[in-house]
Amino acid sequence: ARLGEGTRFLGVVKADAYGHGAMQVAGLLQELGCDYLGVACLDEALALRGNGIRLPILIMGYTSPEFTPVLLEQNLTQTVYDIETAKLFSAVASGLGKALRVHLKADSGMGRLGFACHGGRDPESEMLQVLRLPNLRPEGIFTHFAVSDSCGDAFTEQQFKAFRELVGRLEKSANVKFEIKHCANSGAMINYDWSYIDMVRPGLMLYGHYPAKETGGITLRPAMELKTRIAQLKELEAGDTVSYGRIYTAPFKRRIAAITIGYADGLHRVLSGKFDVLIRGRRAPQVGRICMDMCMVDVTAVPDAAVGDTVTIFGRDGGEYISVDELADLAGTVSWELLCAVSPRVPRVYLP
Repeated sequence: ARLGEGTRFLGVVKADAYGHGAMQVAGLLQELGCDYLGVACLDEALALRGNGIRLPILIMGYTSPEFTPVLLEQNLTQTVYDIETAKLFSAVASGLGKALRVHLKADSGMGRLGFACHGGRDPESEMLQVLRLPNLRPEGIFTHFAVSDSCGDAFTEQQFKAFRELVGRLEKSANVKFEIKHCANSGAMINYDWSYIDMVRPGLMLYGHYPAKETGGITLRPAMELKTRIAQLKELEAGDTVSYGRIYTAPFKRRIAAITIGYADGLHRVLSGKFDVLIRGRRAPQVGRICMDMCMVDVTAVPDAAVGDTVTIFGRDGGEYISVDELADLAGTVSWELLCAVSPRVPRVYLP
């Protein structure tokens, strides 16, 4: 609702749409009129094309130039971030007599992929060489913010300034006009509306999550809940132990549920003994080490718990709610990682 007239929308669906299912998310975005999709690698792009996704797709990471014919055949857009790789893309495309659509990436301070344009570095000469290479069509140019999830951070403003100044010099020197200039990720979309330029690139916020606790200004609702079931219930006596390593010992009589989720499903083993689940609208602590396919929960305080009951790892059950952020804090990581970690063997059920 805050996007200006003419601002395009690129939905980031890399890493299986942050664990949500890239085919389903991309299909919905296509129905809703999304302008572009973003993926990390060629395989992700080809999977989308193979499932009827016709939208423009930007590969934001590395692709070996030997796959230039595939990029051309599938009408994909490739990121270019150094002169050597750009020359190889150009050579293969020239040999085929076709033009490869590319977006140039500037590293304005992330320290990852891109032509470095920060700290006094000026990549203008190399980037001008790219713009003059035959059979490359430079549709766009972009950068990526490092701390845009922090509102009022001066470094984001520095990155934006370095990027805009570089773009201005390139367009003037090469007498070109980039059709799509973009840099606004989820944090920037929420905190820095002046960064929108021609296109925005929401990732995490597309799935209903804030990139940081202090990020606000819009209402988001998480798209995913992770649920499993109770497989067995048993009584423990004082002194009984649970799971590998016997790190949990029952202090007195307890009722334990074995639930059908483990680290092979994406429930990180580092969370062992640290988190609660929801059963019948009440919290129950996980105990013992998380196994590959199962883990155990103390349901003593949920006396009506039964085999087959739904167990919520994150999401809502009645009046109780466990967020991905809560689990991420306990695991010492970020919500992105936990969402992406939900393995393919976990069935995705899509609700209307």
